[in-house]
Amino acid sequence: MLKVIFLYLCAVKLIQLNKIKVGIVNYLNTKPLLYGIEHSPVIHAIEPVPEYPAKIARMLLNDEIDMGLVPVAVIPRMKQYFINTNYCIGCTQPVASVCLFSDVPVEEITEVLMDYQSRTSVTLARILMRDYWKINPTLTNTQDDYRPRIKGTTAGVVIGDRALEQRKKSRYIYDLGEAWMAHTGLPFVFAAWVSNKPLPEDFIAAFDEANRKGLEHIDEVVAENPYDVYDLHEYYTKNISYELDDQKRAGLEKFLSLIREDELLKASIAQ
Repeated sequence: MLKVIFLYLCAVKLIQLNKIKVGIVNYLNTKPLLYGIEHSPVIHAIEPVPEYPAKIARMLLNDEIDMGLVPVAVIPRMKQYFINTNYCIGCTQPVASVCLFSDVPVEEITEVLMDYQSRTSVTLARILMRDYWKINPTLTNTQDDYRPRIKGTTAGVVIGDRALEQRKKSRYIYDLGEAWMAHTGLPFVFAAWVSNKPLPEDFIAAFDEANRKGLEHIDEVVAENPYDVYDLHEYYTKNISYELDDQKRAGLEKFLSLIREDELLKASIAQ
């Protein structure tokens, strides 16, 4: 009997060891993708690791996870990377939840508080301030909840669910996805499923299918996440664009090339 129990425990441990560690983000914009994963057999092949985007990126760099929905700005820092699945967090029009918030017009901003939760969004903000808005404010790194400091000529980059809330508080809202498209003519990719090693093809195929299935159940996702701050159906079907198509890949490559060409941008991502 003890031998049977021992073998059972060994088998359970082996299954756990073989599970793929996947960093996931529990923002509202990821809910359709997570719905598909949670309602798919692929859930049994992974060990979900929930964190905010920048933390997931650090975990991927440190080989603490195998794959994650990571801010794409981390890619130039990786020794090797693999963009898996045909899905992402992107936009082809205003994204609504990645914005520069201010009490004054952009040309009057003297300081910008940079969101600690995503390197991609703050890197994008740096590019847009330099090349599109052509302003040179003081850039301040943050931690915890810095939003009460957004006032006067101090603006702030805010992402995710907190950005949707901030929309009701700030007079001026500069959508970073919209500004990028005006600047480059290309859509933008904020996050993608990236691994630091090759993963089994059958797993990637199943994971991709789970993402696709999730997007077929937007109504269920909205019903499961009551939210009176913003219209989630509009958010999921208009603001966020999930398919990682050729145009988004071109936008992603443009963004990565700007990072690779600029030592200051690369240094800011490493902070």
